[in-house]
Amino acid sequence: MKKIFSIFGPTGIGKSGLAIKLAKKINGEIIGVDSRQIYERIPIGTAQPSQKELNEIPHHLIGFKKLDKTISSGEYLELIDSKITNIISRGKYPILCGGTGLYFKSLVEGIFEGSHTNIEIRKKLETDYNNDKIKLYNKLKKIDPKYSKKVHINNKKRLVRALEIFETTGIPLSENFNLLSKKSKFVKNYFFIYLYTDNSYLHLRIKERLDKMIDHGMIDEVKDIISKQIDISHIDYIGFRELKEYLEKKISIEESKEKIFIRTRQYAKRQNKWFNSNKYDLSFNIEKITSNDIVDKLIQIS
Repeated sequence: MKKIFSIFGPTGIGKSGLAIKLAKKINGEIIGVDSRQIYERIPIGTAQPSQKELNEIPHHLIGFKKLDKTISSGEYLELIDSKITNIISRGKYPILCGGTGLYFKSLVEGIFEGSHTNIEIRKKLETDYNNDKIKLYNKLKKIDPKYSKKVHINNKKRLVRALEIFETTGIPLSENFNLLSKKSKFVKNYFFIYLYTDNSYLHLRIKERLDKMIDHGMIDEVKDIISKQIDISHIDYIGFRELKEYLEKKISIEESKEKIFIRTRQYAKRQNKWFNSNKYDLSFNIEKITSNDIVDKLIQIS
């Protein structure tokens, strides 16, 4: 079987556009590998492929999960294998694309990286715990009911740590044990491609994308969630809290956008730190090579 190209990198880098160009050339279909793009009703806020892009090339595992539901990483990885099998059976070529690096690594190694830390997130969670530990414990029960049974509400360190890992990786702590024995059956076929650039250029792309997201209806998505009183505390995608504050007239739209921009930059920084600690088959600086040239290179080695 040919290589399964797996494209990943920080938010806003241009993964989806590259995957679509590649899919058109090799008769491919795209499988999303993103812990937040799986949810319905928030395509703009989670930067899912546009309807035009979805019409151009078949996409899988995008916008299929109800907002009030959770999904374990073990379930997600099984879905990826299932989609790959189905795509291959129809004579097409699967292409993985997303920003949740830990999912990619888990496909190959079956390992949960519980050692990940993020001081900023931890400090915020500690503050939240001091303000309302019951609310924080209820959040853990929702995103990781299995592990919540092992943590006493008064055990601040374990409670904060579990939520820190989830917010950093998008994967519940209890999945540690499940993933130890789970690997993709296509482990020998994955070919990992990492897209990167310097911070100033990436920040410019993030800012431009944010303006488009606001123009295309991101505020209306937030309004819809609020009006229907849907609990999305287990998702907490970037932009929801900030736009909610704007709609509640606590801050201006300019302040809201600036907060979203800062959080997105911080998220991209965490992603890059994670990505830079791993290995890939090919890496491309998007400032120094066009997406068409990347596609040509990949076709040559497919």
